[in-house]
Amino acid sequence: MSKRTVEEAIAFVEENDVKFIRLAFCDILGRHKNVAIMPQELGLAFASGIGFDYKKIVTEIDDGDETYDMLYLRPDPSTLTILPWRPQTGRVARFYCNIIKPDGTPFVYDSREALKTTLARCKEAGFSARVGLWSEFYLFKTDEDGNPTNIPWDNGGYLDVAPLDKAENIRREICLSLEEMGIQPESSHHEAGPGQNEIDFFAADALRSADNFMTYRNTVSSIAAKNGGYASFDPRPIKNKSGNGLHLFVSLHCGGENICETKPELFEHFLGGVYKNIRAITAFLNPMQTSYDRFGKDEAPKAVSWSHKNESLLLRL
Repeated sequence: MSKRTVEEAIAFVEENDVKFIRLAFCDILGRHKNVAIMPQELGLAFASGIGFDYKKIVTEIDDGDETYDMLYLRPDPSTLTILPWRPQTGRVARFYCNIIKPDGTPFVYDSREALKTTLARCKEAGFSARVGLWSEFYLFKTDEDGNPTNIPWDNGGYLDVAPLDKAENIRREICLSLEEMGIQPESSHHEAGPGQNEIDFFAADALRSADNFMTYRNTVSSIAAKNGGYASFDPRPIKNKSGNGLHLFVSLHCGGENICETKPELFEHFLGGVYKNIRAITAFLNPMQTSYDRFGKDEAPKAVSWSHKNESLLLRL
C-alpha cells in the first residue's frame, strides 16, 4: 500500500484528469457503499469528512447515550486508486474511508477502524499479521433488462478450459484490472461448479488485505456486469452444487520472523485463541442460511476441529 500523503493524493487527482471521486466504505453488514464527490471537495473530505446519514443504512445504532444526525467519511490517502473499468477521460478515483463522528473521533461501528485498533494492539504485543484470501464466485447470465437469472454462465468444471470454460476472458479482464489497481493476482481458474470461478491474490498485511478484498469483490461484480453477467458471492447459490468459500491464510510475524515456521509452538497458542473463539467468529463469517447449507460439503468444514494436513477441516496449521 502506498504511503501517499494527503498533499500527494490531491496532486495526483489534479494531474490525472480525475473528475469524480468515490468515497467508499464497508457497512456493519459487510456491504460495499460509497458517496461520489467532485475533485474540488477532496480537501474538505480530508479536513473534516463528507457527511452521510448512517441511519438509512442501519436503523438501530446504540452508541451509549449519543445520537447523530450525520456521520462523516474521511478518506485514507494511501488507498487512492483509479477505477480502470470506468471512462479514462474524466477518470473516476476511489478512496477507502474511515467513518468518524461529528467531533472527528472514530465511529464505534466502523469495521475498518476496529481492524486498525486490533492491529495496533497486536503491534504493541510485538506481533504483525499477514493475511491471504481465496474467494470463489459464480457467474450467472442476465435477462434482457439486465436482471440476474439462475442460469450459470457455463457448464464448465474444475480447471476446465474453453469452450467449456466461457469465463476466461472475464477472469482475464478482472485480473488485469486488479493489477492496474495495485493488487497482484496470483492465479485464476474455473472452479468445480457450473459458472463458478476463483481468482487468488497475494497476501499482504491484514488491513491492506481487507481493503483488497473489498476492491476484488467490487471489481468482479463490475466487470461481470460490463460483460452482461452477474457475479454471486452467495455461499451456495445453486443447490447441490459447490459452494463459494472464503479461505483465510494467516501468518503471524515477530521480530521479522514468521513464527509459524520458526516457533510453531508459539503459533499454536495463536491458533488456540482462534479455536477457543471460533463459535462467535463463525456467527460473523457465516451470516446467511446458505452459509450453513454448504457445511460438510466440498471441503467446507462441519465440525470445530483442526489438523496439520487435512484441508477440509476448519483450521489447519
